[in-house]
Amino acid sequence: MLPMPPLTLRGVVCDPPLFCAPMASITHSAFRRLLADFGGVGAVFTEMLSAKTILVEDPERSPYLKRRPQEGKVFYQLLVTDTIRLDETLARLAPLRPDGLDLNLACAAPVVRQKRGGAALFDDPERLAAVLRVLRKGFAGPLTAKIRLGRDTDGWRLRLEERLRLLEGEGVDAVILHPRFFEEKFKRSARHALYAELSARTPLPIIACGDVLGPDYVRDRAALFAPAAGIMVGRMAAAAPWVFARWRDPGLKVDPAEVWRRLCRYIAEDFEPAPALARIKIVAPYFARNFAFGHSLFKALQSAPDLAAALRRSDEFLSAGPEPSLSVGLEGI
Repeated sequence: MLPMPPLTLRGVVCDPPLFCAPMASITHSAFRRLLADFGGVGAVFTEMLSAKTILVEDPERSPYLKRRPQEGKVFYQLLVTDTIRLDETLARLAPLRPDGLDLNLACAAPVVRQKRGGAALFDDPERLAAVLRVLRKGFAGPLTAKIRLGRDTDGWRLRLEERLRLLEGEGVDAVILHPRFFEEKFKRSARHALYAELSARTPLPIIACGDVLGPDYVRDRAALFAPAAGIMVGRMAAAAPWVFARWRDPGLKVDPAEVWRRLCRYIAEDFEPAPALARIKIVAPYFARNFAFGHSLFKALQSAPDLAAALRRSDEFLSAGPEPSLSVGLEGI
């Protein structure tokens, strides 16, 4: 069990305070459906969604936007660059009844920075404040912001504290903190020791993320995670979608082969063949870590010319009864 109490944000109760992180091309409707099969998660986050692209998506049919009742609480993460038509984006999302909205201020990918979103928005306090005002005015539910430490230059602590003050002042309800600098991506270990320092600098609840591998990882670092109000798991959820259920049931038995077949089926049901193939290829390097020779599955899928071939190659690999891995790691991904 978690030592943390349920996290309540504007009346929305996340119990347990465990969250599935937004992951590009992974936390779509099909993957969230799989997570729901296992349970144990307090809320799931969509992949980062362009506020402008939402305007042309069909909320009821889009595999990025639609949600199933069994998914539980869903927070929609937004890539926002400015306030133009942002109120229309919120109106388009309204029928889906998001349990929360999350503003991405952490992504430093070149394509995102060129659009002036993610880390670029974090670096621009005036534009950030304007965006937050529109979001807060147009959405009554929980509003969170996913951030990193900023840039690894002199004065980063002061700049980070200034951003925290800005987020507090503009009505953000919680901060999801990945304690790495923008430039580091996933290099070097996440600085979990900073949660104590930063939680003392802001009244906002801090949701801890970055390198979280599961309940044992958090338990072994209990003192570091104690100041956090919640825990967010990212890439390990892609490798082991049952990771949240393991918090509740450490002895949970899972058949990875059956789970992989189920995920492929869910993806094929939600996406057209070409995008379905792309998403299977994206999640494959993570899930393949469940098998001792999972690299063979990964390689077979990456070279698959179409969805039918990918599904056939998956069946061939799994039908051979592959040996499970002794442990699932994320090194090299």
